Amino acid sequence: MLFTRSKILIACTLASSLAITACSNSNNDDKQSPLTASTPATGEASNLSERNAQQRLMNTLQQHFKKANINAKVLDIKATEVPSLYWVNLEGMSSVYATADGQYIIQGDVLRLGDSKIHNVSENLQSEANKKLLANLKTEDLLVYKAKGKTKHVVYVFTDASCPYCHKLHEHLNDINAKGIEVRYIAWPRGEQFMPAMESVWCSADRQAAFDQAITGAPLPPATCKNPVKEQYQLGLNMGVNGTPAIYNAEGVYLGGYLSPEELVERLNN
Repeated sequence: MLFTRSKILIACTLASSLAITACSNSNNDDKQSPLTASTPATGEASNLSERNAQQRLMNTLQQHFKKANINAKVLDIKATEVPSLYWVNLEGMSSVYATADGQYIIQGDVLRLGDSKIHNVSENLQSEANKKLLANLKTEDLLVYKAKGKTKHVVYVFTDASCPYCHKLHEHLNDINAKGIEVRYIAWPRGEQFMPAMESVWCSADRQAAFDQAITGAPLPPATCKNPVKEQYQLGLNMGVNGTPAIYNAEGVYLGGYLSPEELVERLNN
């Protein structure tokens, strides 16, 4: 089913969100040869030994996924600053961390302490992948609210008409546009029951008017066109979206869930 995530054995979750600013998704032993990176993981695979270690890890993970009936394809593996811990980009689901031996995977954030600000180890790795995915989107497949005057920033927002926080964000859209921010909505229904409403919005001749109507809870005529809603939902999964709104800048950096216009400007400028 589209809205059923693959079940994975999680070794541990290292961090969780400190504040709720988004609507959650409503659906939310053969022996292996030990794999040890020959050089410390520094975030860059800089030599042949490291690339070989990554290839062995990729093969091991694919074997484990197949054995556990997990439908996931490894797209890319990169070393992180944490020794023997790799960032794994997967097709069809959000990225994970994996230990060098391929025996454990971790979903969630790995945070580095010790500085004045907490550092998310995977932020640059994930944003690089996100940027490529967002760049492949066609504006005609999105719901676009252009900036007023000169465009200073472009943000991508995964949204759902049934989400109260999306409604709250949408109420401030004029203020956001007035600050020179172009908003590009991406459909991300939080459950299969919300799919028809989002498809109806995307099939409407005037998507903005339809979304304005749907987000107030008013019914829309059933969808009658080929639409990208399912593909956009899958895109969100690939980027690690688990609730709405989910706001990203054009560089693929996750800015947060609901943000006031002032908070959004601050995040973008920083």
